[in-house]
Amino acid sequence: MSKLGSIGARLYRGEVGYDFIGKRKIWYGISILITITAIVGLAVRGLNFGIEFSGGAVFTTPKTSVSASQAQHQAESAASGHQAVVQKLGSGGLRIQISGLDTKQSLPVQEELAKDLNVPVKDVNTQLVGPSWGEEIANKAWLGLGIFMVLVVLYLAIAFEWRMALAALIALIHDLTITVGVYALVGFEVTPGTVIGLLTILGYSLYDTVVVFDSLKEASKDLTKQNRFTYSEIANRSINGTLVRSINTTVVALLPVAGLLFVGGGVLGAGMLNDISLALFVGLAAGAYSSIFIATPLVADLKNREPQMRALTKRVMTKRAAAAAKGASQEDGQDEASGVAVAGDDDGAAAVVGPRHQPASRNRGRGRPSGKRR
Repeated sequence: MSKLGSIGARLYRGEVGYDFIGKRKIWYGISILITITAIVGLAVRGLNFGIEFSGGAVFTTPKTSVSASQAQHQAESAASGHQAVVQKLGSGGLRIQISGLDTKQSLPVQEELAKDLNVPVKDVNTQLVGPSWGEEIANKAWLGLGIFMVLVVLYLAIAFEWRMALAALIALIHDLTITVGVYALVGFEVTPGTVIGLLTILGYSLYDTVVVFDSLKEASKDLTKQNRFTYSEIANRSINGTLVRSINTTVVALLPVAGLLFVGGGVLGAGMLNDISLALFVGLAAGAYSSIFIATPLVADLKNREPQMRALTKRVMTKRAAAAAKGASQEDGQDEASGVAVAGDDDGAAAVVGPRHQPASRNRGRGRPSGKRR
């Protein structure tokens, strides 16, 4: 068995583990910090909406020797300062997007671009995009997102319970906020491809969360009928039992997305790949994080507010305290029988002082010979 597989088996059996639930306040703090950073980036820089949402014109040119950076400078000059996005096509041509242009403004810009790029005007294809189309797409995306959230909450409430549904909903909002905030900080364009990526990551994020919740549901059956474990301990064991599986699933999903983002988008300069892959990459990583560090600890916090779980925790702690006291009593008895004095230090820990004084009568005749034998 591989080393990772051995660790996974030990995590599943509860032989080793990390206290995710006990250190949940640390992860809550990290998530709050990241979320605040994303919100600040969104408020200060805002989203860079693509031409599909803001409206404008798209010019496609034939093969030319002009570089993308030169064409961007010429396009912004021809459009009187309007922002331009230029992409080099596989055929050697250019795709120039200029936001905020209407029908009257597009014709002179087309002529100026043809002149600067030294190509015939008729060979420069012009396509106008109205902002109403982008608004319609945005409204449909919000509608789809709302329907998805409602269905998720209903499913989890029926399949598990409302506390898990609430925790999963908070985790999904957490993932969306971080992803949108990264878009604002990086400055990538928000296009229909971005919307597709955002809707896709919700499924991945929910998958990891449901895997942990299913393990937790199975492990917490008839939990109140025993006195060995609290709900938080069972929840922590469920996380550790599915940890390796979650990591493997996330890594396998992130590798091809990273290829799209860094190879397809960075090397080949494919804009649509950037739009989709960045949303997927950030969303998948945030989803794996939230399912482990946010969703399940939130469920544990909500469950521990129930009276029966409080009573269970009290019984477990009482039983452990009694067992510890009994073990300490037995240890003191053994130390007393073996003739070793035990004293408590300031922290309550036992400290060995030394051997007790032995009666002189027990030591007679055990020293060196004392002269003549009678």
